[in-house]
Amino acid sequence: MTFGVMLGWDGPATSDRPGSWGLRGAMFGLTCWLVLLALLGAPRAQPATDAAAQPSPDAVAQKTPDKADPPKPREKVVAVSGNPAATDYGISGTGWLGRQLGLKDEWGIRFGGVWLADTNVVVAGGVQPGGWTNNSALVLGLGVDAEKLVGWRGASFGFQFLQFNGTKTNEEAGSVAGYNGIVGLPPFNRTELLEAWYLQEMVKDVLKMRIGRSLPTYDFGNVLRPVALVDEDQNIPAVSGLLYSPIFVNASMIGAALGYYNPANGVTINFTPTKSFYVNLGVYDGNRYRGIQTGIYPPMFNGYFFNIGEIGVNWLLGDGKHPGQFGIGLWRQTGQVTVRGVTDDGTGGFYLFGSQRVAYGVNPGVRNSSISVFYQLGANDSRTLPISQYYGAGVTGFGLIGDRARDSMGIGLALSRLNQNIFERPSELMLQAYYQAHLFASTFLQPTVTYIPTPGVSPTVPGSFMTTLRLTVLF
Repeated sequence: MTFGVMLGWDGPATSDRPGSWGLRGAMFGLTCWLVLLALLGAPRAQPATDAAAQPSPDAVAQKTPDKADPPKPREKVVAVSGNPAATDYGISGTGWLGRQLGLKDEWGIRFGGVWLADTNVVVAGGVQPGGWTNNSALVLGLGVDAEKLVGWRGASFGFQFLQFNGTKTNEEAGSVAGYNGIVGLPPFNRTELLEAWYLQEMVKDVLKMRIGRSLPTYDFGNVLRPVALVDEDQNIPAVSGLLYSPIFVNASMIGAALGYYNPANGVTINFTPTKSFYVNLGVYDGNRYRGIQTGIYPPMFNGYFFNIGEIGVNWLLGDGKHPGQFGIGLWRQTGQVTVRGVTDDGTGGFYLFGSQRVAYGVNPGVRNSSISVFYQLGANDSRTLPISQYYGAGVTGFGLIGDRARDSMGIGLALSRLNQNIFERPSELMLQAYYQAHLFASTFLQPTVTYIPTPGVSPTVPGSFMTTLRLTVLF
C-alpha cells in the first residue's frame, strides 16, 4: 500500500482528473508538516552510550570489518540514504526478518530487505501541474557468508529481489535528471532479480573480487558511502538522504552507468592496500547504453561493455579529527549508438566526489551531532547521452534538533548541462531539501521539497515545485 492510499487518496497512481489541485496539494503539504511537527515535539529516548567513550585523537584509520568481532545490534540505524537499495549490496536492510525466522548470525545467513513508499505532488509548474504519483519499491535480500556456514575461506554470496510499482513521477515535473531516484524508465511495474553475485576475498581486508549481477553504484561514484572509523562515535552515517537521481549515480553517466534498478552483469575488483586508500575496477555488460533495461533482461555480451575504475582516499582533518573522503574515476563505454541522427562509436568520461564533516557536537542534546558537506562533478565526451556535464553539492545535519539522535536533514543542488543534440534547454537546475525523521526501530519518514526552475524536457515547461513524502522501512 502506498502513501496515497494511506492518506485517503484513492484512484489512479497518476491523476489526470480536472479540478483544483490546490486543495489536494495543500492537504498533502499540511499533512507532511503536521506529521513532522508531531515527531519533533515527541519526547525521544537518547540511545545509550558510554560516557567514557570519547572520540579518540588516534582514531585516524578507516575501520575494516573483522569477522572475529562480536556481533552488534543491527536494528540501530542512525540515518539512511534516500534509497538504501542503490547504495549497498547484499542485504539492504538490517537482517531483522531472518532473525525473526530463526536464522542465527553465527550461521552466516542473513535475510532482510527494505521497503520504500512515497507520494509526490507537482504543486506548481512542470508538465502536469497538480499531478500526484505513488511509488513503491520492495527489496528482499539474502546474504550467505560461506566462511561461517561451511568454512569456505573468504567466500560470500548475495541475492536481491526487487518488486517495483510506480509511474512517471519525474516526467510530470519535466525533469531530465530525475528528482525522485527510485523511479527510472519504463516499465514502471517490474519484478526482477536485482543482484546475484559471488564474492571471493583473496587477501584478507586487501583484495577481493565480486562476479555476477550487482549494483556498481555501491563501488563507483558513491558519494553517499558512510565513513566508518575505529571510533564509532566519529562515524558519518549515509552522507545524505536526498532523493534525486544524481545523488545515486553521477548525472554525466546517466544512460550508460548501471545501478538500481538496472543492475550490471560482470566483474568488480576491490583493492585496499591501506585503510585509507582504495582502488576499484569493474567490467560489465554495457547494453544499458543502447537502451536495454538490464533489470528485466538476461546478460548480453555482444561488444557493448561498460568499463570503470576509481581510486579514493579518506582522512581525519584538523584538531577535531573530522573525517572526510575523496574519490575520482574514469569510465569508458564501447559500442555504437545513434540518437536523432547523431552517432557515437563509444564514449567515456570522468567523475569525482567527496565529503567532509565540518562540525561535531553542535547540539548539546546529542553528543555525536554533526554537519557534513559533499560535492560531485562529472563530464563526458558523448553526443548521444542526455547530460554532458554535472555539478552537485549539499549540506547534511545529523541529530541537530532536541534529543533526536537518529534524525537528519539536508539540502542539495544539482546542475546538469544538457546535450544540445537532444534538448533545447542548455541546463537543468534542481534544488532539494528534506527532513528525515526516525519513527521507531529502522523506520524513517521523510518530507522532501524540490524546486526545478529550468525543467530540461522543454524550454516551454515552466519551473516546477514538488513535494514528496517518503517512508523507508529496513528489516
